[in-house]
Amino acid sequence: MKSFISVTGMGIICSIGKDANAVLDALKKGESGIGQMQYLQSKHAYLPVGEVKLSNDEMKQMLGIEDATPMSRTSLMGAIAIGEALQQAGLTVESLKQKRVALISGTTVGGMDLTENYYQQMKQDDSLLYLPKSNECGKSTDEMAQLVGLDGAETCTISTACSSALNAIILGSEMLKRDEVDVVIAGGSEALSKFHLNGFHTLMILDKERCRPFDDTRAGLNLGEGAAFVVLQKNAENALAYVSGYGNRCDAFHQTASSDNGEGAYLAMKDALEMAGLAPNAIQYVNAHGTGTPNNDISESQSLKRIFGDNMPLVSSTKSFTGHTTSASGSIETVICILAMQNQFVPGNLGWKNPIDGGVVPTLGAENIALQHVICNSFGFGGNDSSMVISLTEPATFAAQSEEYAYSVVADETLQDAEELKQLKEFVSPMESRRMGKLMKAAHLVSLRALQKANLACPDAIITATSRGMLETSLQFLDDINQLDEETLKPTLFMQSTHNTLSSAIAIRTKCYGYNSTYSHGDDSFKWAMRDAERLIQTGKVQSVLVGCFDESTPDFSQIAQRCGEPIPADLYAKAVVLVRK
Repeated sequence: MKSFISVTGMGIICSIGKDANAVLDALKKGESGIGQMQYLQSKHAYLPVGEVKLSNDEMKQMLGIEDATPMSRTSLMGAIAIGEALQQAGLTVESLKQKRVALISGTTVGGMDLTENYYQQMKQDDSLLYLPKSNECGKSTDEMAQLVGLDGAETCTISTACSSALNAIILGSEMLKRDEVDVVIAGGSEALSKFHLNGFHTLMILDKERCRPFDDTRAGLNLGEGAAFVVLQKNAENALAYVSGYGNRCDAFHQTASSDNGEGAYLAMKDALEMAGLAPNAIQYVNAHGTGTPNNDISESQSLKRIFGDNMPLVSSTKSFTGHTTSASGSIETVICILAMQNQFVPGNLGWKNPIDGGVVPTLGAENIALQHVICNSFGFGGNDSSMVISLTEPATFAAQSEEYAYSVVADETLQDAEELKQLKEFVSPMESRRMGKLMKAAHLVSLRALQKANLACPDAIITATSRGMLETSLQFLDDINQLDEETLKPTLFMQSTHNTLSSAIAIRTKCYGYNSTYSHGDDSFKWAMRDAERLIQTGKVQSVLVGCFDESTPDFSQIAQRCGEPIPADLYAKAVVLVRK
């Protein structure tokens, strides 16, 4: 029996449009949405950004929300995109009540745009009981579900930096193949914030002009914001396109830089093509990650050349239209790919003029071109590289799995006391350890202990669960933004603030180039991580998986939680297990 994943609906909101029709119009006209900052209040207003051209109040009106309670742009944009996707798929909230539904979202900063506005007040004002969970990734996903009426849906949040949304689509496809759900709404949403802007600014990779991906004069990226979601169903008759293959790999090289040869990106594209049963010459277009940074564009160029050789398909980055929408970019660009396929054109690589020595030469746009198969690339900090093949007609049959593999837990390590962190010297030099925060130390200690007990130097896959990520460094960065007035900030704090920092750091240490993911959905984070690990082994994709669950708190955060009547989180929690196929 045929088994394929259909995209039956899609919704999008970004700097070039508040719905798919508006986005299509801007793409065909070559109109960029990058411009002067309007809604984000920052000292760095001279930096161009790709903002959604709507205030929070205007988005609330679109959603019919009269509540005056502050709400994150991440949740509002996500709800708008989900609503459009469901409408196109012909699905109503009422019709979904009889189905098994999952909403999977990718984000990194969640409601950070709200947190940074209230955090200093929350520390000082006992009467301000704004929930401290506002910036937790999972909260924004749950809010989106509530706003569109998906109260009975399973909700899940992936946080793998800029590959988050594409990884959400990959997870949804896997769940459908395994008959775990009937309908998946997958994608991502990310709002601009001072945290975001200042973080990238400390890394010195923001361009003061409109970005020029793959151009020899490229000077960095422009940040953007937005959301996009697709409705996925198995064997649907009303398909707009098909998810025919995908791959996720870790570059295992550096927290913020890509390797010279683009190993992780190469492996992800190779896996995606193999799953789709396609040779490289079957691809007509690649929507590149193409951020416009010197490092990414040459690294991605090398990975593309390794895949396609002298038969390079048309390549372009659409980030010069939308800005780099970070965690949402994978789903936004998935929708752009499907729009291009349906309307037989390739979006141009705006601003490109000068070729890079050794780089790909992107297209400035093409009309009246039949696109049967395209690749959408999405790469994140920590080398979390994902690639997806999208097809216009039914892909090759996904063979029914003949065997389901069993597994056993061969190691289970939990940090019992912070004093144990002194034992990290068994695995890490004192000089390196001094540069680590307490959660990074704890994650390394229990993970390396578990691998040692399992007699594994390197697992096939690494999956992490965390509710709050590297909270200590994140809150310190927030404090510094406020106290230093967005000046002289430390890049190391931002580099360690992404939720997948822990997972990627362990992958870099063990040289694990395999599957890598991070779940950040509150108390359910570890449950989702274990489900993913079990699925990987049961389907025969890997022999071994390292699963970690890591969280921490700070005195300020715990005090705010207590005042708000929420459970006081543990100061430090670290657990690692190793699953091995029998």
